[in-house]
Amino acid sequence: MSEHQHVSDAIYHPIPQAPVASNPIPSASPDPDPDELPMSPIGPNLPHPKLDPKVHWIHFLLGCAVLLPWNALITATPYFQSRVDGTPLRGIFASYLSMTFTAANLGFLAHATVTAKKASNTRRILSSLAALALLSLLLAASTYTHPAASVFFAFVLVNGVFQAAAGSYLQTAVVAIAALFGPAAMQAIMSGQAAVAVVISGVQVLSALASVRPGDANASAEELAAEQAGPAERSAFIFFGLSTVFLVVCVAVQMYLVSLPVYKTVTGARRRHGSEGASLLASDDEDADMRRELRRVDGKGQVTRVAKQNATFNFAVAYVFVVTLAVFPPITVSVTSTNPAVHPLVFTAVHFLMFNLGDFGGRTLCSFPRLHVWSARRLALLALLRTLFVPLFLLCNVQWGAGAGAARSPVISSDAAFMLLMLLFGGSSGYVSSMCMMAAPSLAHNPRLGGRAEDVDVAATVASFFLVGGLAVGSVVSFAVRGAVCDCNPFAS
Repeated sequence: MSEHQHVSDAIYHPIPQAPVASNPIPSASPDPDPDELPMSPIGPNLPHPKLDPKVHWIHFLLGCAVLLPWNALITATPYFQSRVDGTPLRGIFASYLSMTFTAANLGFLAHATVTAKKASNTRRILSSLAALALLSLLLAASTYTHPAASVFFAFVLVNGVFQAAAGSYLQTAVVAIAALFGPAAMQAIMSGQAAVAVVISGVQVLSALASVRPGDANASAEELAAEQAGPAERSAFIFFGLSTVFLVVCVAVQMYLVSLPVYKTVTGARRRHGSEGASLLASDDEDADMRRELRRVDGKGQVTRVAKQNATFNFAVAYVFVVTLAVFPPITVSVTSTNPAVHPLVFTAVHFLMFNLGDFGGRTLCSFPRLHVWSARRLALLALLRTLFVPLFLLCNVQWGAGAGAARSPVISSDAAFMLLMLLFGGSSGYVSSMCMMAAPSLAHNPRLGGRAEDVDVAATVASFFLVGGLAVGSVVSFAVRGAVCDCNPFAS
C-alpha cells in the first residue's frame, strides 16, 4: 500500500492535552464570562501560519461541492416542472422538493455529526463526492427518458433525498478537516458555498431574460410547450453533466490535498505543539492503539458537551438563517418593481443575485483580520439585529393579499433602495455566519473550548449542524410568513 493510501485511510484521533495551570480561577469565585477569560497559551502565542494558497483553493472548491447539489436542484426546477406539465404535480413540485431535501439533510446531518469522531473524514469526503457524482449523472440521463409524470416526480424526490444524505456527510467531513488548518480554511469553504450561489443566480437572471422575450403569437399552446421543453432538457443535461464533471474533479482535488506535504506538516505541527485544529491522523503503526482509544471515547457525550459550551455561537449561526429563510424568499419575492417596464420575473431573479452577491461579499470580508469579530456575545447580538430587516422589507412594495392590507402604500418605493437592502441583508448573513463558523472551533479565539484540541473538529461539525438547523426552522417559519403576506394557504398557493 502506498504512503498516500496510508495517510488517506488513517483515522482522526485526539491527542492528550496537558492542563493549563496559568490564571487559575478560585473555586469560590463566580463563573466568569467566557468572552472575558484569558486565551489559552496554545492559541495566540502560536499564531496560525499563513494558509498555503493551494490549500485555500482546495477548500474553496470543496465548499462549492458542499452546496452544489442543492443549488443544482434549484436551478433545474424549470426542467423538472416541464416534465410534469399539465398535471397537479407542477404546482407543488418545488415545495415538496424543498421540504424533502431539507428534512433529509437535517436528519442525516444529525447522524453525521454524532458519528463524526469515529469516522474517517477522508473516506467520507471521497465516498460522498462519488455518490453525488453518480446521482448527478442519473439526473443528466433522465433528460433522455420520458416516464409517467408521477414516476418522474418520485424519482427526483428520491434522488434529492440521497443527495441530501451524501451532502450531509460531505459537509461534516469537509468542515472537520478545515478545522485542522484554522479559520482561514473555514472562510475559504464558506466563500466557496457563496460563490456557487452567485453563479447559480447569474444563470437564473440570464434564463429570466431569455424567457421574457416575445414569442410567436400564432403558435399553439402545444407548440409553445414543446418549444420550451426542448431547451429545458438540453440545458438540464448540460448543467447536470458539468456538475458531474466538477464533482469528479473534486475527488481528485481531495486526494491531492491528502498527498500535499503541507497537509502532513500541519497535522504534525498540531501533534508537536498541541495548537488549534487538532484531530490528527494516526499513522499505520498507531492504528491499533488509536482504534482502541477511540472505542473509549464517548462520542455522543462529547458532542453534547461541546454543543453546550458553544451554545452562544450555535444560537447565533442558527438564528442568522432563521431570519434569512423566514423572509427570503417569502417576503422578498412578494416585492415588485415600482417601474412597470421591468418584468416581474427579471426583477425577482435580480433580487436573488443581489442577495447572493452580498452573501459572497460578507463571507469575503472575513478574510481580512482587521474585520474579525471573535466574541460570541457580539456575534449573537449582530445575528439578533438582523431581525430589523423584517420590518424594512415590509415597508417595500410588497404585494399583500386581499385581506392583509392590499391597499397599503409602500414607504420604500425605490427599486434601488430595495436592491440595496437585499445586498446588505445578504452581506450580514454571509459575514455573521462565517465568523461564527470560524470562531466556534478556534482554540486561539474561543476560550470556551478550554484548550482541548480534541474538541476542535467536533465544535466545527456541531456548528455546521446548527447552521442547517437554522435553515430548517427558517423554512418552517417562512410558510407562516408567506401566509400572513398573501392571506392564503401557503401550502397550496
